[in-house]
Amino acid sequence: MTVLVTGGAGYIGSHMVLELVDVGEQVVVLDNLSTGFRWAVPQQVPLFVGDTGDGKLAAEIIAKHKIRAIVHFAASIVVPDSVADPLSYYRNNTTNSRTLIEAAVNGRVEHFIFSSTAAVYGNPASVPVTEDAPTMPMSPYGSSKLMTETILRDVDHAHGLKHVILRYFNVAGADPKMRAGQSTPIATHLIKVAAQAALGIRPGMQVFGTDYPTADGTCIRDYIHVSDLVRAHSDALAHLRGGSPSLTANCGYGHGFSVLQVIETVKRVSGVDFTVERAPRRAGDPAQIVASSERARSALGWRPRFDDLPTIVTHALEWEKKLRELKT
Repeated sequence: MTVLVTGGAGYIGSHMVLELVDVGEQVVVLDNLSTGFRWAVPQQVPLFVGDTGDGKLAAEIIAKHKIRAIVHFAASIVVPDSVADPLSYYRNNTTNSRTLIEAAVNGRVEHFIFSSTAAVYGNPASVPVTEDAPTMPMSPYGSSKLMTETILRDVDHAHGLKHVILRYFNVAGADPKMRAGQSTPIATHLIKVAAQAALGIRPGMQVFGTDYPTADGTCIRDYIHVSDLVRAHSDALAHLRGGSPSLTANCGYGHGFSVLQVIETVKRVSGVDFTVERAPRRAGDPAQIVASSERARSALGWRPRFDDLPTIVTHALEWEKKLRELKT
């Protein structure tokens, strides 16, 4: 049974491909390479360059490779960009996903795992937030993902496409074997930006908003190691293959760190005191969001291995060093 990974040349998708290849799965990747990299896909894995919104291409891949499961990562993910350009987010994240799901139904794909986001919750009334909390997105990014969740549930009811929706919290770190990591030069992920500042790749960094209703005035997030996140996808695939029902689950550790706490951890681990400037809030950023991960642990049997902020930071720093070496 072959697995199609969309966005498999990108940050999280490339880790998923490695995870599947490591256990002997047959894998195919579909990626338009807008933020992904051809070199991130192992040579033995077929790579199709194109959009998930190309229904004809998706149908051809599904038929040719006898795809029975899809892990769908391909998306636009920058919250402020979605506020500035909502139409592109609804096209890429919702319309294209709808096209891919239609191809999956027509191609008799059995299982679909969807990369959703904690942004569907907006600014939750309490933390940790459970999957049953109200969904009130604060950005087109969150709304575009929530719409796809609705499509999947309706399609499951009508056509029996079993799915797992995984709502990511803040993904960080890199493959411990240094085979993959966050490689986009202009990425906005906090830990990557701080790691680049520590290594002199950036002259410094900014903190967006220091007047939130938190202990130190900066946003609090639940940071999850990318390798633990892709393990949750493998557990979700096993869950569906075992005949279990569709479900929605959070992917986070259940505890949060403020922006300033993360920056201090990067400074401590790297041994570098880099420049940090204060800047106004960004549109669409909630003050605090932390996962309740009990459902992933109980229903999927998920057991994280890297629930330690200094470890996540260490892997991120090592990956930035490797990237710098590759460019010289």
